[in-house]
Amino acid sequence: MADLLGAQPGDAPGQAGWLIAETARLLDFAEGSWDPLGGYGRQDDIGIRAPGTPAELWITGRMTHVYALGEQLGHPGASELVVHGLGALHGRLHDDEHGGWYPEVDSGGPVRTDKEFYQHAFVVLAAASSVIAGHRSARGLLDESLELIDRRFWSRDDAMVYETWDETFTDLEPYRGVNATMHGVEAFLAAYDATGAEVWRDRALQMTGRVVRDFAAPNGWRIPEHFDSDWNPRPEYNKDRPDDPFRPYGSTVGHGLEWSRLCLHLHASLGEKAPHWLVTHARDLFERAVGDGWAVDGADGFVYTVDWDGRPVVRQRMHWVLAEAIAAAAALYSVTGEETYRQRYQTWWDYAERYLIDRENGSWHHELDPGNHPAATVWPGKADAYHAVQATLLPQLPLRASVAAALRDGIAAS
Repeated sequence: MADLLGAQPGDAPGQAGWLIAETARLLDFAEGSWDPLGGYGRQDDIGIRAPGTPAELWITGRMTHVYALGEQLGHPGASELVVHGLGALHGRLHDDEHGGWYPEVDSGGPVRTDKEFYQHAFVVLAAASSVIAGHRSARGLLDESLELIDRRFWSRDDAMVYETWDETFTDLEPYRGVNATMHGVEAFLAAYDATGAEVWRDRALQMTGRVVRDFAAPNGWRIPEHFDSDWNPRPEYNKDRPDDPFRPYGSTVGHGLEWSRLCLHLHASLGEKAPHWLVTHARDLFERAVGDGWAVDGADGFVYTVDWDGRPVVRQRMHWVLAEAIAAAAALYSVTGEETYRQRYQTWWDYAERYLIDRENGSWHHELDPGNHPAATVWPGKADAYHAVQATLLPQLPLRASVAAALRDGIAAS
């Protein structure tokens, strides 16, 4: 990564010294997501948690993971913040009667009781990253979450994951989705790095092959997001509410970028056993997402979604899409050394500095309107620091299955 980070002075956006400072700034702001009862929840634009708002499982998982990364960096207080997140995953968010974890809890108990794979994937990620960071208490949590996923969410017939059960794991939602699958790949790769059990990396490869080769390739590299219980695409799903934050209509530009990067994590982890398509299709996904999404409507920035002909549907700019673009460009540059990826990397960090990074109130604006002004139609407030923190770290690290292991190995090599 030396050429990528040494192209401009160290205090320029996206360069080494700047990245180190931005990581610390993001971690400082995100401490405000701490819930005094246990776990983590959403912050508003100035970093405040509204009294009485619930702790959320996906945010608790993400922030525990983020502070496990911060702990490896020596960020002050990060170890205690990891312990706080692990405590909530062992405690108030856990369903002691039926197993699994509740998606939201407040002072009165569970607010919602369904069991979503998307949310459970972040339990695995949090536990795996905490194990890699040296938290022995996280190993039991990791083992429990993986056992539950193997028993309740993994479909051996489909080599994919189920989406949502009811509280008692009796009724299964017929919907299947690629967003949850994608975060399953991320979680399984982290589990592989934390345990050495190849079954999790093998399953990550199986899911990636289905999404990338079976779904995206025949669709011009626009990834179908929504499916029925037999994994038949539902291309019109949510057309009446296209800006849904978790299940939007159409092709989600940021997911093409995220899948591109995940292909390269798999490729690096598999080494000589890696199928060549992981790199070639990472390029294909990246180019389609950039062609569909970047500056296609008269202003810089990535649109949120496009239709199946590539026309913008939701033109809001989400911070996480830009973060994934940066990370994918860095990963592709690492693998190929091609100058176009370095140029795009720099262009996008310059954009982030100009429009997304909030120097007044902290963190990044999570959403901009089509004119690149702060907005809150899809993502009010600043929910979490996961995407932005990883965007600051990945350009500095070797490619590994997981970010936590890449950080561990990068520190060991320095």
